[in-house]
Amino acid sequence: MSQELQRADPTPAVLKPPGKLRTFLDSDIVHSWKNQPVVIVATLVTLIMFAAALFAPWIAPQNPFDPRQLELIDAFTPPLTTSDFTGNFYLLGSDSQGRDVFSAILYGSRISLLVGFAAVIFALALGTALGLMAGFRGGWRDALIMRIADVQLTFPSILMALLIFGVIRGFLPRSMHAEVAIIVLIIAIGLSDWVQYARAVRGATMVEKNKEYVQAARVIGLPARKLLFQHILPNVMRPVLVIGTIGLALAIIAEATLSFLGVGMPATQPSLGTLIRVGQDYMFSGEWWILLFPGVALLMLALSVNLLGDWLRDILNPKLR
Repeated sequence: MSQELQRADPTPAVLKPPGKLRTFLDSDIVHSWKNQPVVIVATLVTLIMFAAALFAPWIAPQNPFDPRQLELIDAFTPPLTTSDFTGNFYLLGSDSQGRDVFSAILYGSRISLLVGFAAVIFALALGTALGLMAGFRGGWRDALIMRIADVQLTFPSILMALLIFGVIRGFLPRSMHAEVAIIVLIIAIGLSDWVQYARAVRGATMVEKNKEYVQAARVIGLPARKLLFQHILPNVMRPVLVIGTIGLALAIIAEATLSFLGVGMPATQPSLGTLIRVGQDYMFSGEWWILLFPGVALLMLALSVNLLGDWLRDILNPKLR
């Protein structure tokens, strides 16, 4: 009889909670991404260009930074052409030094992305630290940091980057300019973009520090440093990450602008901006590919990253959803 009752009334099976991957795939972010073709294309373009830059040593036919691999006799070879002298095939043509334009774009993208990422991380870290101090401490610290930010905002960011770049290089010997060009670019672009992070973090910190969980942490005697970095900081990072995504595209464009103006990367280690500056000399002489392809690569990279940043801003802001 007991066996029949057990068969008639079985114990309900326990359902396992969904895993983290399933939860992520069912989230609003993934659903929004699937329903926006422009964002999907921007993501694919960004991933392809990031992967191509990362694996440039294995993809590129030559190392454009190594003078021993350059073929001067193949200079100005048109795209999709095999050289009659060396038999080398040039997918996107070659420049005045016999440098493969396709290889130069891959290696130049590495420098542009390196400078962009490093400058954004530097600006984000500096701006977040100053914004936390200004919003949490207040008083004269807040007034001083915000007045410096207001003064810097009166100048265009590219002009500020030019000023910082010139000042730093003025203290260095001329022989070191090419060696430290990347570091100087990162510092110049980072110092010109920290204000937007500081203002965003300051506003969010001033809101968070008056909430109940912060007041409760103060009542139980939690140290200010632990309260700041373990409770307030994680809750103010969402807008900062969105600004950082958009700032990556702006940093890449800023690096290209500085290099195009001749104060960025040298011609021996060209970034995308340097390649465009070199290519403009041949724009009206028939060698159009030297300028066109680096310009298209920069446009695709900056536009795709910017579109992703705009999408993240919209999806992470409940007021815009």
